[in-house]
Amino acid sequence: MSNLKISCVIVDDEPMALNLVESYVEKTPFLDLKQKCSSAIEAMEFIKNNPVDLLFLDIQMPDLTGIEFSKMLPKETRVIFTTAFDHYALEGFKVEAIDYLLKPFDYAEFLAAANKANTWFELFKGVRKSILSEEKEFLFVKSEYKQLRIKLADVLYFEGLKDYIKIWLKDNPKPILTLMSLKSLEEELPETQFMRVHRSFIVALKSIEVIERSQIIINKQRITVSEQYKSKFLAFINNNSLNF
Repeated sequence: MSNLKISCVIVDDEPMALNLVESYVEKTPFLDLKQKCSSAIEAMEFIKNNPVDLLFLDIQMPDLTGIEFSKMLPKETRVIFTTAFDHYALEGFKVEAIDYLLKPFDYAEFLAAANKANTWFELFKGVRKSILSEEKEFLFVKSEYKQLRIKLADVLYFEGLKDYIKIWLKDNPKPILTLMSLKSLEEELPETQFMRVHRSFIVALKSIEVIERSQIIINKQRITVSEQYKSKFLAFINNNSLNF
């Protein structure tokens, strides 16, 4: 039997619905509830610093609907939609939702959807483990409703903003924007090729052109190496310097 634990967040602007789904999650052994949120905005704030596997996401919410929010999520975060309106089903499947629960739903229906998620994550994490055991050559990132294939060899550096990451590529004057935290990205990148040097920057080590005091220069951009990351960066420099 699998020991997989799926971290999840419930998002619903109706308190009764929020509490019902919470009770269902708590009696499902392979689900690990990290947060309940009453809006997509609140969920966005939580997820940017706390990546999770799965969202139980209401569709009809003020300010930002569940459908709109799902298009902004990192590729590794999956969705089970919950809604009282069945005409959203097609839209839900268009954004690759794992399942769609029509309110009111009972625990048996909830568990069937959760089991679909469990099966998906067992497959996904198994594939991911095999990929990480090899030298990674590319990543897929979600940007403007599309999955873009980014060759790691083309990356100059990653720049973290409040809710997004800018991916700067060689021979490309404009960055690619994706909703993701630098922390979760850092975990995906091969340590032999990339290094975090600042709370807002991860650099491609092969792209470093000049090191001047505590600054790295890549494609005319100056990036400061902060104190928190300086010792690791200096060790990299010492290991790759000629000693006369």
